[in-house]
Amino acid sequence: MSNWPSREKFWENKRVLLTGGAGFLGSQVVKKLQAFEPAKIVVPRSSEYDLRCPNVVRTLLAQVKPHIVLHLAARVGGIAANKAAPANLFYDNLMLGVPLLHESWEAGVEKFVGVGSVCSYPDECPLPFSEENLWNGYPEETNAPYGLAKRMLIAGAKAYRSQYGFNAVTVMPVNMYGPGDHIDLATSHVLPALTRKCLEARRRNDDEVVVWGTGVATREFLYVEDAAEAILLAAERYNSSEPVNLGSGREVSIRELIEKLVELTNFRGKVVWDDSKPDGQLRRCLDTSRAYEAFGFKARTSFEEGLAKTVEWMDSEGLPL
Repeated sequence: MSNWPSREKFWENKRVLLTGGAGFLGSQVVKKLQAFEPAKIVVPRSSEYDLRCPNVVRTLLAQVKPHIVLHLAARVGGIAANKAAPANLFYDNLMLGVPLLHESWEAGVEKFVGVGSVCSYPDECPLPFSEENLWNGYPEETNAPYGLAKRMLIAGAKAYRSQYGFNAVTVMPVNMYGPGDHIDLATSHVLPALTRKCLEARRRNDDEVVVWGTGVATREFLYVEDAAEAILLAAERYNSSEPVNLGSGREVSIRELIEKLVELTNFRGKVVWDDSKPDGQLRRCLDTSRAYEAFGFKARTSFEEGLAKTVEWMDSEGLPL
C-alpha cells in the first residue's frame, strides 16, 4: 500500500469526464473529486447529451478530451421497476456503457472506470459473493436484464484490455444509500422506499405499513460517501479488468431493516408483510477482500450511523410535508 502515489498528484492536471455526475452517487464523487483539484471535471447532463448514441459520445469526448472517464450513468430501480420495464433497463444500461467504452478507447482516454452492479451475480451463488463466481449462472430473474447489461461492461473491459491494452476497470457496488437518495416508490431501491413508507405512515398516523415479501431476504448496504471514495481509489490505484466488489461487509435482513426504520422514524403502527409479492434474490453478501487488497478500500460508515443520517435527511429535507 505504501507504493501508491499521492492522491493529489494522481489527479493533478487531469481532465475528468464523469457520467451520471448529477445523480445520487455521482454528486458525491464530484464533491470528493473537487477536493483534489483536477484540471477539469465535466458532468454531461442527459438533457443535452444522450449517451446511448455513439455519435453523441464521440462528439462529447472530442470536446472534453478527458484523461479519465468515470462512468456512473445508469437507469436503475427496485423490484417493481425491474418487473415493469425490463427491456428499458436492459437497453439503456447496455447502450450507456458499451459505446462509451468503445469510444473512450478510440479517443485515447488513459483510463476508464465503469460502475457495475451486484445484480450481475448469479441467483444461485455461494456466500459471500466472490468475483470469481460472477459468471457461474444467470442473475435473479426480477433484475436479470439490468444485471446482464452491467455484466457486458465487465466483458468489454476485459476484451479491450486484452486486444488493445486499454486500461478499463469495473467496480460492483451493493445497494447504496444515504442523504440525497431517490425516494420515488415506483423506482427506488428497498432502503429509501421503506424509509419513505415509514415516514409517511407516521405523518398520517397510519395503523400499519405494508412491506413486500416475507422479510427473510437479506441485502448488503453501502453508504454513498463510502462508495464515492471507493470509486476514486479504484481510479487512482487499480489497473486490472477483473471486477471488484464494493460493499460494507455486513448482511442485513429486510426484517431487521424495517425494525430499525420503525424505531428511527418513530412509527407506532404495525408492519404487515405482503408475501404475495416477491422477495427478490434471497441473500446478498459480498466478499470485499479484493477491494482492500487491490486499492485499500474499506467502508467506514456503520449501518446504524448511515441509516440514522438517511432518515434524518429524508425527514427534514428529502420528504417535505
